Amino acid sequence: MPASIPHYRIGEAASQAGVSAANIRYYEKEGLLAPHGRADNSYRLYTAEDIHQLRFIRLCRAMDMSLDEVRTLLGLDLRKKSDCAIATVALDEHIGHVRDRIAELKALHKELAELRSRCDGIGGKCMIIEALHHKADELPRTGPRRIPHRHV
Repeated sequence: MPASIPHYRIGEAASQAGVSAANIRYYEKEGLLAPHGRADNSYRLYTAEDIHQLRFIRLCRAMDMSLDEVRTLLGLDLRKKSDCAIATVALDEHIGHVRDRIAELKALHKELAELRSRCDGIGGKCMIIEALHHKADELPRTGPRRIPHRHV
């Protein structure tokens, strides 16, 4: 390692980036970040550029972007006009995912509100729990249920 470039151990990098050391290891495993080497004692070393990249990843994840979406954006060069078009497409696709998720959450909210309206807490038994048991019995008994795509 060149002595003139400051290097940070994983705990220091995590603290400066606002992520956990476990997150850093995970992002490395996923190919989103590579340490710039190791110290003589085998500790991973990170630069200020790595810390910026970790903050970028954290920001994208806070915007509910998938790791693949983050990977796409990390691979772009902000100085290339053609990469701007790729970033625009990626963001438009993500906006579509967010729109779909909002619709799913609205439907879930409606279902939960309807379920909550079944019980006032006064009766001899809980109508909410009874309704949940009834819904569980209505679920298909065979075959996997399609789980909606999630980014997190």
